[in-house]
Amino acid sequence: MLCNVCKQNEAKVHLTQIVGDKMQKVDLCEACSKEKGVGDPASYSLAELLLGQSLPTDEVAPEAEAAVDVETKCPTCGYSQADFKKAGRFGCSDCYTTFGEGLGTMLKTMHKGLRHTGKVPAALQQAREATQKLKALQKKLEKTVAEENFEEAAQLRDEIKRLKDKVTA
Repeated sequence: MLCNVCKQNEAKVHLTQIVGDKMQKVDLCEACSKEKGVGDPASYSLAELLLGQSLPTDEVAPEAEAAVDVETKCPTCGYSQADFKKAGRFGCSDCYTTFGEGLGTMLKTMHKGLRHTGKVPAALQQAREATQKLKALQKKLEKTVAEENFEEAAQLRDEIKRLKDKVTA
């Protein structure tokens, strides 16, 4: 498994953070874990690691501290970007609009893409494939009957019947 930060070295440090009912995992190589200060649990936040915005506490510039004071807040729930970093999730649906500018980049670093596809249970996936195959066979059957190729149509009819029996069993 590769490091989530540098995407080059083998991950040796595996972190899991559970906030409420949400779980986040980060896999880091030794170099990135030391760079992010993982040895000291008080010095980092998993959300910061995921965002790629973690800074060691001794490297924070004075102007960066001033920028935190005037940070943008969600008009609906009052969440700031710092609140998101602490909690690992937004406060309301309007946060997506308020903080939307950097959201695409952040999601790319946290996930494989911008669209969640999730997992499909094996039984459901098989049922979908069988249904698609059934529709394709029925179209092919209609075509062969229209062409008056009755031998092939009989074979397709039998295959459709076997597939329907298999799906309902």
